Amino acid sequence: MTDDSTPVRFDTKIAVLLRDDLQTWQCLNVTAFLVSGLGTRVPEVIGEPYADADGTEYLPMFRQPVLVFAGSKELMTAAHTRAVGRGVTMAVFTSDLFASGHDEANRAAVRAVKRDAMDLVGLAVHGPRNAVDKILKGASMHS
Repeated sequence: MTDDSTPVRFDTKIAVLLRDDLQTWQCLNVTAFLVSGLGTRVPEVIGEPYADADGTEYLPMFRQPVLVFAGSKELMTAAHTRAVGRGVTMAVFTSDLFASGHDEANRAAVRAVKRDAMDLVGLAVHGPRNAVDKILKGASMHS
């Protein structure tokens, strides 16, 4: 028998790292875009659909928390390098994407810049807890 109040400890972690110089609307927008791709590549992070007591159905969501961190441009670059080196599932958002208006233009903007020259403003990672912790070393919880 399981107790619903017992905390669940997941073997993996979903985390978003945002550059600390973004405006509030940018933080929200970047976070939404970054996590939108995780379920397509890592379907096990998605839980079951929701329903209310009236039977109205709602979309499923992540089955585990998404932790949001902030850091400097330099920390963002270091975290990206560590994430690439560890081969974790990752999404990126560059400053160029604020000026593009749709998916094809977004992909073209990322494709046009070499990895080391990207002006990263956000990244999302999913992987083993300890690997994600090492990738985000130096970042603080977003406030």
